Amino acid sequence: MSNLALYSIAVLVWGSTWLVINFQLGEVAPEASVVYRYAIAAALLFGWSALRGLKLKFNLHAHLRFFTLGMLLFSFNYIATYSAQQYISSALNAVAFSTMMWMNVVNARLFFGTRIEPKLWLGAALGMAGIVTLFWPEISAISLNDTIFLGASLSLGGAFLASLGNMASKSAQDVGLPIVQSNAWGMFYGMLITALIAWRRDIPFTFEYTASYVSSLLYLAVFGSIVAFGAYLKLVGNIGPHKAGYAVVMFPVVAVILGVVFEGLELSANIGSGIALVLAGNLVILGFWKKGSELHLWLDELKHYWFDRKTLSGVCPEEPTQAPGQ
Repeated sequence: MSNLALYSIAVLVWGSTWLVINFQLGEVAPEASVVYRYAIAAALLFGWSALRGLKLKFNLHAHLRFFTLGMLLFSFNYIATYSAQQYISSALNAVAFSTMMWMNVVNARLFFGTRIEPKLWLGAALGMAGIVTLFWPEISAISLNDTIFLGASLSLGGAFLASLGNMASKSAQDVGLPIVQSNAWGMFYGMLITALIAWRRDIPFTFEYTASYVSSLLYLAVFGSIVAFGAYLKLVGNIGPHKAGYAVVMFPVVAVILGVVFEGLELSANIGSGIALVLAGNLVILGFWKKGSELHLWLDELKHYWFDRKTLSGVCPEEPTQAPGQ
């Protein structure tokens, strides 16, 4: 499967989960819902692996990697993000969690020595500007206080833990551990960790026997966990966490678009501008389009001028030879 297909699957599925999660809120505690979600997802992945004859027995070193993956990507970050939303709005939570994109860039450099291209910084800046613009009415109405600070800190903590989980997945793939089985064991360990934390906090494990709760739980387990995480973590292995991390900026954009289509959300200037900025950053970072040769040469000259201190000899061409997207 192509990187563009993997990226599209992760963005579209996780973007839709913002709406689906609303059906999970109610009688069942968020921590309990996360436990149910990953118990189902892990069981399905183990069953699929067994049917396909995939290896499920690994050594202790591999299980330490699986445990780390589960702790960071399938447990602690969810707890931190869910807890954050008790103190801040979902809009501010989305903005804070989107900083994972920057964290992935820095962590990829620290852990793997990944070369950071100038276009990554430009694309990341456009993405964050887009997210802030998208949610500006909600953000501008926020008054800073201890509660807001606590919620934002929890959200940023969740983003950092998720970023470290990206690094753990990348490292596991680099040593040859398969994604499907890694996710199965990681979700299993994440479920156990979350269940233990919920038990220690005396959170009741109730269940809501309604069509909306059960169907949304199954959607989150199958599509939001198995399909989306499988596609995203494969993308992390293919193009690196520093580029794949931009997907977190696209999730709220998809959610807002779905809100406009299905929930009657009014399309305003800030929404349109925010989406345009995020998409522009998306193109800059991922480059899923063909560049014209003249434009490519000009951009290279600009890069050398600003970053290598070379003399800029050319001028900007009037038009690229081939338009983006063709």
